[in-house]
Formats: sequence, C-alpha cells, structure tokens
Amino acid sequence: MFHPALDAFYLGLTAILTIGWQILGFLIVFFILKSDVLTDAWSAINFFFLALLTLNLGASYEARNILATIFVLLWAVRLGSFQLLRISKMGGDARFDDMRGKFLSFAQFWLAQALWVWTVSLPVTILNSPAVSRDRDGYGGIKVGFGTGPDIAGIVLWAIGFSWEALADFQKFWFKTYRKPQPPKGVICDIGVWRFSRRPNYFGEILHWWGIWLLAMSPAIHEGTRQGVPARISQRGHDALLGSLVSPLLTMVLLLFLSGVPTAEKPSQKKYYLMSHGPDGGKTLEPFGKTQREEDPWRRMKAFRDRTSLLLPMPTQFYRPLPQWVKSYILLDLPMFRFDESKDGPKAIEEERKKKNQGEEAA
Repeated sequence: MFHPALDAFYLGLTAILTIGWQILGFLIVFFILKSDVLTDAWSAINFFFLALLTLNLGASYEARNILATIFVLLWAVRLGSFQLLRISKMGGDARFDDMRGKFLSFAQFWLAQALWVWTVSLPVTILNSPAVSRDRDGYGGIKVGFGTGPDIAGIVLWAIGFSWEALADFQKFWFKTYRKPQPPKGVICDIGVWRFSRRPNYFGEILHWWGIWLLAMSPAIHEGTRQGVPARISQRGHDALLGSLVSPLLTMVLLLFLSGVPTAEKPSQKKYYLMSHGPDGGKTLEPFGKTQREEDPWRRMKAFRDRTSLLLPMPTQFYRPLPQWVKSYILLDLPMFRFDESKDGPKAIEEERKKKNQGEEAA
C-alpha cells in the first residue's frame, strides 16, 4: 500500500533509518561482539532493507522499479554473505586494526558507512518514490513503458558488473583458501578475471552502480503518461533523478581514491619490495605457473604490475607494451598507486626496521 513517508522522495525517511541501523550495528559490534564479522554484512543488510522498503512504500510495481530493486537485493545478499564467509574464515579484517578498540574512530567509520549506504542507494530510492513513479495525487510522477535505451543499457552494465565482481571475489577467495595444493608463499593471484585486471572486483562494482543509475533514468529522459495522458515528469523529479548521479560517482571516487585502490595497491607492492629488500629480505620464491617465474619477490611484483591493467580488464599481451603515460593517465594506474623503489623504498625499509626493533624489545 502506498505511503508518502515524510517527503515525496523518501530522502528523510531513508536517512533516519540508515543512520539508526548503522548506530545499532556499531553498538553491537563494539560492545558485544568485539569482532569484524558483521561490519560489512551489516551495511549490505542496510542496502537490502532500503531498496525493499522504498519499493513497497511507493507501491509502483512497474518492471523498472522491480528490476532495479531486485538488482540491489541480489548485490546486497551476495556481498553480505561473501563478507560473512571471508571474515569468518580469516578471523578478522586488517582494515580495522587501527580503529577497532577506539570508540570515536570506529564510530566515525560506521557513520561514514551510513553516508555511503544512503548516497549510493539514491537511484533506487528516488526511482521508487512518488515524486518519480506515482502518476496521481499531484506528486508529478509518470509511468514510462519498460524497454527504453537506458533500461537495456542499464541491465547490460549491471549484469556484466555484478557477474564480474562476484567472479573476482569467488576466484580470489578460492585461490587463497581452498585451492589444492595451496599455492606457495608469494604467489600472486592471476587466475580467471584476475589475469586481466589487478582489481576486477572494483571494476565490477563500479559497473554495477552505473547500470542501476541508468536503469533508473528513463523517467527523466523519456515522455510517459500521467493517468493515461502523455506527460513529462515534474522538474523536481527530473532533477532528483539526475542528482542521483552522485551514486556511481561516489562509488568511483571511493574505490579509486579512498577506500579501494589506495589501500590495496601500494601496500601490496610494498610488501613484495620488503620481501626482497627489507631487514629480513633476500627471500626467494618458488616459480608458479607459466607467468610467475621470477624468484625475486619484487621483480615478480613489478612484472605482474607491468603486464596487468589496474582496473579496466584487458589481455596482458595488449597491456604490457603500452607506453607508461597511457597506463597511468588513461587507464588510471596513477603514480600515487605505484610503489616507487627509489622514492618509497628507503622509507619503507626504515619503518620495517623500527617495527622489528620494537618487536624485539617487547619480547
């Protein structure tokens, strides 16, 4: 049954519910569980709940609304269950090591998660709202037949993105956890989709949210009907849908410049550099497969980095010979993501030496 719920876009209601849910999760994790097992899964539940709630509050059960909602539900179920499995198997998440026991730092993280959930959910929230999909009672919404260009493009992008991200997560988790025999120490995951991109999971997630945004855009682009009469969506509904562009843009910014690539790429490269040149360096690796023949860890990482695209999947034969400026500034393997042995190496060695000395003193 339709319910207006605070405002015609469901922005106020979803903001209140999102913040409340994240605060509840923070209190449970910080004071009761004292574990990382629910941290990511809790946010996935939030996505699931917002999409399902707004669909039923708006009561516009059109194909577009149902599909967009189902796409979010599928993504949330897959991500939440995968994160539960991953953290349960690993016993914790290193991302939270510096904040887990600090009330304010951990609380800030959970509130930032609330902002992320609410913002990235905007295309579906606004699409399901009466200001866009209710064609009566003066809300300004319209009905647009399903099957428009943005509908098809959105579905295709979503299907590719969802499948690519799911494959990437599964393949890497299997490679690290269940592969028999277990790969030797220092082996880089370059199987399946990881052969074509160093961060295929991020590429998939970006496509996923661009697909959902495109699917939600048809009422802003195409003429529809209002109670059977040809009509355009109201200006405020049009602007709100366009404004939901912040969802895929925020996803890209987070993954490329904040919580994704920066926290994964350079630290991983640094680890291999220290395996070769750190205080306990000089390690040698066993050859693995056809591509990882280098015994020196840092040489192996550099070879992998030079032949494998950062984000956009492409064959290594095509990527390897490209000029570095193309790799860096067109394909986004920016200098900030690359460990520079001449610039970053001495600092990394000194930090590792201090860490080792502190450990020996504590012992």
